Amino acid sequence: MRILHVIANLDLQLGGPSRACIEMARAVAAAGHEVAVYTTDWSVEGRTDLPNDRPLLRDGVAYRYFRHRWHDGWCWSWPLARALWRDAGRFDLVHLHSLYLFHSLVAPRAARAAGVPYLLRPHGTLDPAVWPRRRWAKAPIELAFQNRDIEAAAALHYTSEDERLLARPYARGRPSLVVPLGLATGDYAELPAPGGFRAAHPGVGDRPILLFLGRLDAKKGLDLLVPAFARLVAGGADLQLVLAGPDRGARAGAERRVADLGLQGRVTFTGMLQGEAKRAALADAALFVLPSYRENFGLAVVEAMASGLAVVISDQVAIWREVEADRAGWICRTEVDSLSEALAAALADPQLLAERGRQARASARARFDWATVTPRLCDGYRAVVEGTLSP
Repeated sequence: MRILHVIANLDLQLGGPSRACIEMARAVAAAGHEVAVYTTDWSVEGRTDLPNDRPLLRDGVAYRYFRHRWHDGWCWSWPLARALWRDAGRFDLVHLHSLYLFHSLVAPRAARAAGVPYLLRPHGTLDPAVWPRRRWAKAPIELAFQNRDIEAAAALHYTSEDERLLARPYARGRPSLVVPLGLATGDYAELPAPGGFRAAHPGVGDRPILLFLGRLDAKKGLDLLVPAFARLVAGGADLQLVLAGPDRGARAGAERRVADLGLQGRVTFTGMLQGEAKRAALADAALFVLPSYRENFGLAVVEAMASGLAVVISDQVAIWREVEADRAGWICRTEVDSLSEALAAALADPQLLAERGRQARASARARFDWATVTPRLCDGYRAVVEGTLSP
């Protein structure tokens, strides 16, 4: 099959969507299919320094970075639009990532004009907790084109059953394809020797590390995590909280809470960690935490699980049912009391913590490794192309 992914940008500082698209494309290409990704040169800093006048071949995937017009959140790009109208007919399927953006206006029209089925991945935008936000901006987009584009989609791609159920009121009756994001879990089977992260961040000291890994964004629940951690410290827990991720507007508030609660020296902000630096943090951590108010998948959770870490996550992280079923961690509500209780329970019994870490690793391998996910995704693509996907 010939698959075209279309996404607004591939800036990894924005987390989930970009990374998911890259890894999805790479996995499907490795399975023997022809895969291309069309995107823009938009990045948080302005523009990428990648060529936008020719394809860039990486891991068997042909990437095209088209110049964007204005540095806004909508990622306008007339070159991208022209390329989609010109090239859509070369592919068997168009996989569109995220809604309410410029590419999600152009790609469905180009695909329909070429007679090519398209798959929409809403990436949480159809969640009832997210859908009502910024209605002044979203409603005109929906009325002008997006409702029609959803109705004409071959299917909507959800990365968890939880996401599918939540999106149902806004999915306009379209068929669904539920396939999780994948992870090369083997990359986390052998982590760096312990101590590397501590050496790079001497302020962490020798205390056991409670690790948060993700964007410092209001939706991630840092306003719950810092006071919950303060309760643990007040109760005598000898822990270090590490908040690892790029700032997306929530760092200043978290730093104020840390100061107000007298936690200076007990909380470390590292900024974004990638590659070996991230693996070193996972190697040195004792427990992973993500108390998000809403998370339509939670790839960082899967990374922690693949690293052999038990996890404490909220019941608003879409894969919480899988974590609970596999006894890979502890589930809390988005409340300080519930989070602090879950953290205390996780840390109360070292043997149980280690056992759940082992179960977390097994769960990640069984459910989320690309060896399991890729065949499901390719089967879904084939069903879309052949028109055999069940409603």
